[in-house]
Amino acid sequence: MSTDLRAAVIGVGAMGRHHVRVYDQLEQTQLVGVADVSLEAAARVGHTYGVPAYADYRSLLDREKPDIVTVAVPTQYHRAVTEAALEAGVHVLVEKPIAATLEEGRALIQKAHKSQRKLMVGHIVRFSPVIRSLKQHLEQEALGKIFQIICRRVGPFPARVRDVGVVVDLGSHDLDLMRFITGAEPTRVYAETAQRIHSAHEDLLTGLLHFDNDVTGMLEINWLTPEKIREVTVLGEKGMLRANDLTQDLFYFENAAVDSVTWNHLSLLKGVSEGRMIRYPIRRYEPLHAELEAFADAVIHNRRVPVSGEDGLRALQLALSLVDSGKTHRQVDVTAWD
Repeated sequence: MSTDLRAAVIGVGAMGRHHVRVYDQLEQTQLVGVADVSLEAAARVGHTYGVPAYADYRSLLDREKPDIVTVAVPTQYHRAVTEAALEAGVHVLVEKPIAATLEEGRALIQKAHKSQRKLMVGHIVRFSPVIRSLKQHLEQEALGKIFQIICRRVGPFPARVRDVGVVVDLGSHDLDLMRFITGAEPTRVYAETAQRIHSAHEDLLTGLLHFDNDVTGMLEINWLTPEKIREVTVLGEKGMLRANDLTQDLFYFENAAVDSVTWNHLSLLKGVSEGRMIRYPIRRYEPLHAELEAFADAVIHNRRVPVSGEDGLRALQLALSLVDSGKTHRQVDVTAWD
């Protein structure tokens, strides 16, 4: 196995443990250590993979001198841990959201630029095989002009989440995903949010977005649904694509009325009718493996990371704007951003 990059993980909870496993598998990386506020948890993971374990992440950075590190601690600690890693000269992948506030997110981006280290944000859904295939079909104009994108991300409440509501925790995935798929920027958002069961934060969101290319977006997000659903639907003039991120299925529903007009003159299209349904084959792979491989390659070859700090900041800004809209019952302009 090649050991081009020394890799470490800070925070070995539900997600961090998977980062440890993948770094141990990647050809580009050598796992050199783990850290967690619970030394017992860190020791268990460290023992499994044969690497040192630390309760103090600063000791890990100082003694093991990693080249890259994943920060998978609770959101409120993202800034402190990520800044310490960047100051130590380490390239960082921080799990989403980038930080607890926009101010903290901006500070991390500035710190990364100043230290000339790479900062990537863990918006893992971008690396899903079915989402990558969906985007490829859209780039090949499978739907022609895009009209609407709808994201459903619902399910039971995850016990691991304590410090943010459903909009920042789950909604940020789809806000980043919408930008990634459409290649467009939202200009305004509106939301209805509710706090039905959980006492600290909102647990339900219905959101609307308008993009600068005239696409409309809709979000259905909650922690109240007994069934876990992860779906993305894109509607266009030639039909509809629907991606199921749980089963990794991609379906195309054809608008048969397209056949009645000249292919190059879709502006003549006046109606919609039901046509063929096609299920596209998807080459399956683990999204986290693809994400960390892309991060390692960006460091090794000095390329731009696929999900930048600015991408993470924009997703957080949109999520917080939806939270604000839900509280004020007003549309929020999101055209201007840093």
